Amino acid sequence: MLPRLLLLLLCAMLPAPLLAQAAAGAELPHVLDDARALAPLRAVLVARHGRLLGAQAYHGASLDRATNIKSASKTVVSALVGIAIDKGVLTGVDQRIAPLLQGELPTDPDPRLAKVTVGHLLSMQAGLQPTSGANYGRWVAGRNWVRGALAQPFVDEPGGGMLYSTGSTHLLSAILTRRTGRSTLQLARDWLGQQPGFAISAWGRDPQGIYFGGNQMSMTPRALLAFGELYRNGGKTADGTVVVSAHWVRQSWTPRTRSIYTGDGYAYGWFLRRIAGQDVVFAWGFGGQMLYVVPALGLTVAMTSDEHTPSRTGHLGDLHALMGRIIDSQSPGAPVRTAR
Repeated sequence: MLPRLLLLLLCAMLPAPLLAQAAAGAELPHVLDDARALAPLRAVLVARHGRLLGAQAYHGASLDRATNIKSASKTVVSALVGIAIDKGVLTGVDQRIAPLLQGELPTDPDPRLAKVTVGHLLSMQAGLQPTSGANYGRWVAGRNWVRGALAQPFVDEPGGGMLYSTGSTHLLSAILTRRTGRSTLQLARDWLGQQPGFAISAWGRDPQGIYFGGNQMSMTPRALLAFGELYRNGGKTADGTVVVSAHWVRQSWTPRTRSIYTGDGYAYGWFLRRIAGQDVVFAWGFGGQMLYVVPALGLTVAMTSDEHTPSRTGHLGDLHALMGRIIDSQSPGAPVRTAR
């Protein structure tokens, strides 16, 4: 009885905002416990304003074991492009890619290829037939992935609708490699390695040795959270070191197009949608490799899953619902959702 009374007295002494925050955070452990019911889920980490609020591994996984984050790595490639622009390695998102990839272009290229820009590759609006989905296996079985991506026929105009293609982000990796004379893995470790906790454990390469722009990148759930925290903090480390410019973070989160499959907005490597009444930006990798940022709440959430989870199981919807519950746990007075 006495400990309970003391707790009530201490709560009564807290300022209203701190009391509300304490009440909101109390639900989070229950949310993370309930998440165990999601069979493919492997890890969830939740941070708010730079402070780790919760971290849970599931089904024999570990928070310190690297996992393939699949297409969530497209946000890392986007960050490298932004830094390259800030450093003058690239002139900007309107820079045309054909002069940057001389020697890799088709013998008789479609004239529209000359209009494709760096920005089009970032926003999946190049107009080229996607190398993802049904075309993915054939593309990665080829001898030269860069030439294979550039040789795809046009199915839309550059700057047209969203055509999700890992070939587009791989072209960005090739461009960065050419312009700097360094591998994109070296660039990531040098440029993004300033963020404490961020590290790429392994990264696949194409037959020419170019690191795979947009897939086959492994990092721990903690490293994924650290990358999200960098963006949540406007491109700065906790001590104020600028790694990615605030301008690029804003550009990366400005919607450019929309997915025809989900209706989600898409920017430069990041998806955008409303979840639990909040504007959320997120990276999404096959099987359920997720990185969510809720700018208004200062909230960053990393989730990893069994990478072999089929895309049509409804797991993505389950993860969005889980994210909704996490948001609710940080929003006093909001209804508590039940995990599906």
